[in-house]
Amino acid sequence: MIICIDSGNSRIKWGAHDGNAWCEQGSVTHAGIGELAELCLRWPQPARAMLANVAGAVVGESLRQVLAPWAEVLREVKAGANQAGITNLYKNPAQLGVDRWCALVGARQLGSTPRLVVMAGTATTIDSLDAAGNFLGGLILPGLETMRRALFQGTAALPFADGVHMAYPRATADAIVTGCVEAQVGAIERAFARLAGRDACCILSGGHAEVLSGFLVIPHLVAHNLPLEGLLRLAPES
Repeated sequence: MIICIDSGNSRIKWGAHDGNAWCEQGSVTHAGIGELAELCLRWPQPARAMLANVAGAVVGESLRQVLAPWAEVLREVKAGANQAGITNLYKNPAQLGVDRWCALVGARQLGSTPRLVVMAGTATTIDSLDAAGNFLGGLILPGLETMRRALFQGTAALPFADGVHMAYPRATADAIVTGCVEAQVGAIERAFARLAGRDACCILSGGHAEVLSGFLVIPHLVAHNLPLEGLLRLAPES
């Protein structure tokens, strides 16, 4: 059994893979990190436990404490210069967020054509991968909810909008939601235009992937928990 854990900014996602398929997947909040101890009881001797953490050092230490029974097989992943058929062209490869790296590795397993890899969560990341497996670079912008919250917290008159997307918004809440969606989709489609070849595809993952999917006009698919797929692929190399 291989256990994969993706500790993001908002939630901690996990999956258990038996070598053929995912047996189970789930998630916990940061406040519920202690619940992960149950995994150590359910699978006391996994072949490998893979961890990707972007939630900071304090969360990382808490994870290592909770997962202490797996200490001998626990591997904390960092972005590398060349792994799983991907060459990292970041100026400093180690500075690339491990969640983005794992998502790129996961996306590569879905095919070898150029791909735009979008992680739509607390932040939205938009990363370009060419057909040869070169990570060309990427964008980071606030996620959908982060955008709405920034307007609410940074202005005196704008609400935390609970509106709907419209072609021509005529209410403030709708104008905010539409603006946030258009900003996300516009960034994705501009990045895709730079990358696009005949076989290029956009892959969406993260909590807001389904929302953004409904507005994109480029070829795309939704792949849930893409970083877990990357962690699984990296397990033999760890």
